[in-house]
Amino acid sequence: MTMRKPKIYVETTLFNFYFDKDRDAHADTVRLFKEIAAGKYEAFTSDAVLRELEKAPAEKQAAMLSLVDEYRISALYVDQEAEILADTYVAEGIVPRKYRADGIHIAVATVNDLDYIISMNFRHLVKVRTEQMVHAVNVLNGYRPIKIISPMEVVEDEDA
Repeated sequence: MTMRKPKIYVETTLFNFYFDKDRDAHADTVRLFKEIAAGKYEAFTSDAVLRELEKAPAEKQAAMLSLVDEYRISALYVDQEAEILADTYVAEGIVPRKYRADGIHIAVATVNDLDYIISMNFRHLVKVRTEQMVHAVNVLNGYRPIKIISPMEVVEDEDA
């Protein structure tokens, strides 16, 4: 039996953690990118993430954006369907209006039928409540549920 390669959404925070060697999750984030390179996942991000990365200081911006090409991460577009779904997440209180961009990340991954959103944003994304509410909204709107997890939950243990 051949398993389908999981489709993952690489959220903005991972590009930061990749270069921030002092962060606890740095090693797991780098390991995730290595697993992407090894073909374990089909990796995506979005033009919303690319716009967020473009706001970084020039040196860090170039390094973070280079990861998209280096690891062949496909950029998905924020289309009208994703915009409407993100507004639904805001209206349902899943993400605060001020952080609608987090809703955009979830919506882009959802409308493109991805399996996981990988993030280090524990404030609005990687939370049981967020995932449960997104699940409910997605099912009510005809979409599949999506897992919202950190790199630590998906990378293989080095000792395995």
